[in-house]
Amino acid sequence: MRRFGTQGRVYPGRHYIVSRTEEIADIITRIEEGRSIVLFAPRQTGKTTFFRFALDALTATSSTYFPIQLNFEAYKNLSPSDFYDAFYKRVRKEIEQVFQERGHMPADALTRFLDSTKLTNHISMMEFFEEFAGFLDAQYGEQKVVLIIDEFDGIPQGVLSDFLHTLRAIYLSDEERCPHSVGIVGVKSIEQLNYDRSVSPFNIQDEFHLRNFTLQQVQELLMQYTDEIGQPFASEVIEVLHRQTAGQPFLVNRLAQIFTEELEIPKTETITMTHFARGHAQLLEENNANLMHLITNINRDPRFESVLMRIVSYERGVQFSLRSEIITELATYGVIAKGADGMCEIVNPIYQHCIIQAFQPLINGLEGEYFSQEAGVDFIDYLTSAGTLEMEALLDNFKDFIARVGYRILQVPDTPQEFVGQYLLYTYLDQFVRVVGGGMYLEVQTGRGRIDLLIQHNRRKYIVETKIWEGERRYQSGKAQLAAYLKLEDAAEGYYVVFDHRADPEPRTETETFDDFTIRSYVVPVMQEKPSSL
Repeated sequence: MRRFGTQGRVYPGRHYIVSRTEEIADIITRIEEGRSIVLFAPRQTGKTTFFRFALDALTATSSTYFPIQLNFEAYKNLSPSDFYDAFYKRVRKEIEQVFQERGHMPADALTRFLDSTKLTNHISMMEFFEEFAGFLDAQYGEQKVVLIIDEFDGIPQGVLSDFLHTLRAIYLSDEERCPHSVGIVGVKSIEQLNYDRSVSPFNIQDEFHLRNFTLQQVQELLMQYTDEIGQPFASEVIEVLHRQTAGQPFLVNRLAQIFTEELEIPKTETITMTHFARGHAQLLEENNANLMHLITNINRDPRFESVLMRIVSYERGVQFSLRSEIITELATYGVIAKGADGMCEIVNPIYQHCIIQAFQPLINGLEGEYFSQEAGVDFIDYLTSAGTLEMEALLDNFKDFIARVGYRILQVPDTPQEFVGQYLLYTYLDQFVRVVGGGMYLEVQTGRGRIDLLIQHNRRKYIVETKIWEGERRYQSGKAQLAAYLKLEDAAEGYYVVFDHRADPEPRTETETFDDFTIRSYVVPVMQEKPSSL
């Protein structure tokens, strides 16, 4: 039985696989045209699998192409001479493997040539490929070598510039060049690998962008499981799964893996939104490789928190510019992307959830102040006997809590002052949801400027949208945005919490109707400095 793959290489006989037919056709065309292709994308996005499938498709339709697939992951600390020695040994093994797959033996002349070859530098590498092409053509007629290098980031710094210059020289030679086409695959772009920036050795590159899965591709992937096992996914589950992951391949497959292998759902049952909530909660709480990479990367630079939270919290956002070192690094790590309007966006709601969770303090020091001593209530008291949530009273209490703690909000550890209100609200609601046995996850409509918290309990949905004050116009437009989202989600209730950091804020609590939806709005002043009289 096949399964959803999340660990290393995937194989059609063992795993459910997205075909990526259009993308493979595109890359094959570029190889046939002899282009020098670069594909740089974050880890666990399917780069290696994609190129392998593309080469399989290419060689299945034409014996003209001779593929050599390399991986530089283990080469980073090699000296130049050791690098070229290891490079040639791997190239020779690949050559022998191609002959074996074809059911042939190399001609004696080619074998003698391979036995006598020793690569010591980039010049001997170029000469090797020139001579190798002649031996191949003598045995087979016209052959076109396709060189694919995975984990190119692992190339030693002392080798990089000359290596790229050599590939460029080969590309600019006559049309019968060897290699005919080169594919470079990695996480960091060539510009980020810090070669001699006085030259541009690889300005011949043809960039290929491997997109995340579309909704249609996610449907195709899950349908393979349904056709094989007979267990369907509810259409809403597929749509929300795609929305929460934005089609990120690892996250899509990991959620599907949880649903089909770990939740112990009877195979006769449809996988529903109730199951989705359980699986989603499990994913957010686990330390899988993908989310661990995310957390490691966002903690590499203390400046990342401010930039990421500004993207999340402010509608005016942050301009996406690869001239900025911080933006470039976050994009390289797969944390942010360029939105349609040229602004930065967090790439998917699951990552945004983890980012907020990673930056919020483990203990804020104010947990004991959530409820006034006079009230004598706790979170469980906001769950009615009928099983509904008293969200209005819960958020009224949060507003009073912020007012009650006053300047002590500034004492929350390791937290930028402008984002402390949102951190506290998130922690407050998360604790409430755990107590009442519900589920909560982020829904990101634009990837920036607003945090939509969708709470599910007893098959009812409650939405809390939170922002930072950016003026009256944006405050009012946010209500209409929330009403549209309530309609989209068929949610029961909507709440709008805006934190105001101005020197003289105006607290507000309003209940209004938009498009037949009732919205409870709060403007919550957040003290930014301790009063001088205290």
